[in-house]
Amino acid sequence: MTEVTLDTTSEQPDFGNYVSLLKPRVMSLVVFTAAVGLIVAPGSINLVLGFASILFIALGAGASGSLNMWWDADIDRIMKRTQSRPVPSGKVTANSAMLVGLWMSVLSVGMLGLASNWFAASLLAFTIFFYAVIYSMWLKRTTPQNIVIGGAAGAFPPMVGWVAATGSISIEAIGMFMLIFMWTPPHFWALALFMNEDYTKAGVPMLTVTHGKRSTRKHILIYTIFLTPFCIGLAFTSIGGPLYFILSILLSIMFLMGAIKLFRRAESAAVADKYFEERKVFRFSLFYLFLLFSALLIEAGLRTLNFNLAAWPQVF
Repeated sequence: MTEVTLDTTSEQPDFGNYVSLLKPRVMSLVVFTAAVGLIVAPGSINLVLGFASILFIALGAGASGSLNMWWDADIDRIMKRTQSRPVPSGKVTANSAMLVGLWMSVLSVGMLGLASNWFAASLLAFTIFFYAVIYSMWLKRTTPQNIVIGGAAGAFPPMVGWVAATGSISIEAIGMFMLIFMWTPPHFWALALFMNEDYTKAGVPMLTVTHGKRSTRKHILIYTIFLTPFCIGLAFTSIGGPLYFILSILLSIMFLMGAIKLFRRAESAAVADKYFEERKVFRFSLFYLFLLFSALLIEAGLRTLNFNLAAWPQVF
C-alpha cells in the first residue's frame, strides 16, 4: 500500500471524529446480530457479563472499521460516498486510525476472553483479522468476488455472541452465519449498482465494474435464490418457530420479487429514474435482515415465557 499523506493542519480531531472511525452504522448492525446470537443461545448468562460481552464485540467491530479506514484512506478520498470520513477529510490522521484500531483490537479480544470465554475471544480476533486483512487489504482490490468471500466478516458476530454464551458452535450458530453470509452479496451489489461510478474511479474491482450492471443484477437474483433456503431453514432449528417461519416466507418472497424486477429492467430505465429499483432493493435488504433477527428475538422471548404456539418441529 502506498503511503497516504493527508492534511493534518486543520482543527484537532474531536471525540465525534474518533467515533466516526468506528463506523457506528455498521457497528449497530454488528451489535444487534451479536446480541441476538447471545440472547437466543440455550442456557443463561449473567446479565452484566452478557452486556459486557456485547460491548466488547462492538469494540471489536469498531476496531475493524478503524483499521479499514486507515488502509482505504487513498481510495476513500476518491469516492464521493467516503470522502467525508475522518481520515480522507483530514480530521484524523491515518496513523491515529491505525493505532486506534490496533489498541481496540487488543482490548476487545482480551476483555471478551475475560468476560465470557477464550473461544469467543479467538473468534472475535479472527473476525477482526478477516475484515482488516483478508477483505480490506487483499480481496477488496484484487477480485470481483471480494464481497462474496469478505462477507464472512459481517456474518461472524451472531456466532461470536452464541459462543460467548455457550462456549461452543452449533447448527443454530452456523445457520445465523449463513443467513448473513448469503445476504451480503445481494445487499452490497445493490449498493454497488448505484455507486458504480465511485468504484470505477477508485479502481476497486467490484462486480459492477468488472462484469457490468446486467451481470450484477443476474448475480443478485442468483444469490437471493440461494439465500432463501438458509433464511427459511432457521425456522426448523431450536431458535426458530412459527412466527419466524411465516415472516421468513413473506420476506423471502418480497426479496425474490425485488431481485426479479431488478433483473428484468432495461439498462436505460436504470439511468432514467436514477436507480430507483437498486436503492429500493438495497433498503429492503436492511429491513429484511433486521426483521428476521427481531423475529428470532421474539421467538426466544416466547420460549422464555413458556408460550408455545404449536408443537413446532425441529428438523436440525
